[in-house]
Amino acid sequence: MSDALIVGATGMVGRLVIDRFDATPVTIVARRPIEALPAHHRQLVAPSGRWADIIAAERPDVLISCLGTTIRQAGSQAAFRAVDHDLVLAAARGAREGGTRQMIAVSSVGASPASRNFYLRTKGETERHLIELGFDRLDLLRPGLLRGDRPGPLRLGEGLAALAAPLTDALLHGNFRRYRSISGARVAAAIAALAGRGGAGVHIHENDAIRALAD
Repeated sequence: MSDALIVGATGMVGRLVIDRFDATPVTIVARRPIEALPAHHRQLVAPSGRWADIIAAERPDVLISCLGTTIRQAGSQAAFRAVDHDLVLAAARGAREGGTRQMIAVSSVGASPASRNFYLRTKGETERHLIELGFDRLDLLRPGLLRGDRPGPLRLGEGLAALAAPLTDALLHGNFRRYRSISGARVAAAIAALAGRGGAGVHIHENDAIRALAD
């Protein structure tokens, strides 16, 4: 029985989460192998259509989802939704079937099912559907722009935004602080701090809360 299982481990935050579990074994479910994975971790490589069944069979205590892409990277709105909504929900349903108590999912600042922005609306709908699954404890992290080294092709827009982040962040105060950028390493540290945490209910963590958890 796995204590924690991670999906989305091939992205920036997912890789950093794995690094945080340097002494605790975790299971990773992915579509392709992760190179140089520490020996105390397990990885199960399978097409995403099999993930729900695999996760149900693994019966993890905690499911961690770092799944996420962009519309540009996915190629279309439909392809984006297939990952950021459908695949996240499939993994979550598998976890619930296996009796998983806690789920931790990376969402986005501004996520809302009522948003006019397709990206934020999809994120909000994903959050809503995760809540409806009824995990004992659900932790939703809503970071702003993620800073750090990403695997894969350069995302030009995000690269330019990251360069401007120090100035932009300094202008964001009060309720707008939640839109400040944050390093992927801090988000990963917050996830590690939340994994296995007691209590119940739905917990939404925005910028300041993520930083507090990481520190």
